[in-house]
Amino acid sequence: MTEILLKNVIKAYGTVEVIHGIDLAVNSGEFVVFVGPSGCGKSTLLRIIAGLEKITSGEVVINGEVVNHIPASERGLAMVFQSYALYPHMTVYKNMAFGLENSKMPKDEIDRRVNEAARLLQIEPYLARRPKALSGGQRQRVAIGRAIVRDPKAFLFDEPLSNLDAELRVTMRKELAALHAKLGGTMIYVTHDQVEAMTLADKIVVLSGGNVAQAGRPLDLYNRPQNTFVAGFIGSPRMNLMEAKAVANGSGYHLNAGPQTVEVPSVPGLSDQSNVTFGARPEHIEIVDEASADVNATVELSEQLGGETYLYCNVDGLPQLTVHQLGQLPVERGETIHLRFDRAQMHLFGADGNVIANGISE
Repeated sequence: MTEILLKNVIKAYGTVEVIHGIDLAVNSGEFVVFVGPSGCGKSTLLRIIAGLEKITSGEVVINGEVVNHIPASERGLAMVFQSYALYPHMTVYKNMAFGLENSKMPKDEIDRRVNEAARLLQIEPYLARRPKALSGGQRQRVAIGRAIVRDPKAFLFDEPLSNLDAELRVTMRKELAALHAKLGGTMIYVTHDQVEAMTLADKIVVLSGGNVAQAGRPLDLYNRPQNTFVAGFIGSPRMNLMEAKAVANGSGYHLNAGPQTVEVPSVPGLSDQSNVTFGARPEHIEIVDEASADVNATVELSEQLGGETYLYCNVDGLPQLTVHQLGQLPVERGETIHLRFDRAQMHLFGADGNVIANGISE
């Protein structure tokens, strides 16, 4: 089992700093996912751990040993790339065995490891084939098998599923989760797809502009985002975020967003005349009668998916709202509906974007 620590890691290219002093602990046996938009630094951070990028300052520590100056080949980590990086002229067996042969491992041990990994990944029938005779999913299994046979300290995955079609990505996600359960090893996985992050991770690290915006268990990030970036990034569809001014009103506040007013009780940290952002996830907006409504909305688009319905609604003075309802909802474009934000599930953020409250008691 392997623990990986990052201590005040900084990476700069010339005068341009792209990783800004990241501290992070990856515990033994954890499946940790780095997620964020393009250019946030997630792949750079993974390559720093792998030893493929030199850090400008700070420390990378693997099992208590600082490895800053240890080359990638000697760190004992295995990396799986987006492009598979298979040798086209070699069979599947030879692709998986190549690194072991170079290390002068005995042939019977190589054979044992390759066949064991092939059984685990269900690619035994393809060991004699070359990569061009395989599908994308089969090639990715070979790339993962090549990593497994090395018995590494940890596995590093750099967007390994992004070249696959949507249905195959879902299948491979399940297989990766099952693989982690079987092997129990430390895994770090990079993706821009937050659905992958939510379904695979023990711990998600959300990166933004070379900083850690928030790290924690998937549902903790979903239910208790610490800033507007995480609130808007984690969740599909994304959280509805609305800017407002908080105006004291006796025992509570009015959140004034253009012509709309949403009343909330007193909240610690909320002050009169402050600029705020309030958020509600699509499933936390209720369709109610007009007397109970916070806002009246016009349906712009209704997506009927059978078991669930998504409504995209226009409200005067607010961004377009996404509403999620279970089941089939007979609502058509142009229809007026009345919406109420579930106060217990509302999120409040200050002018600096940091959280004031995740959930408001009425």
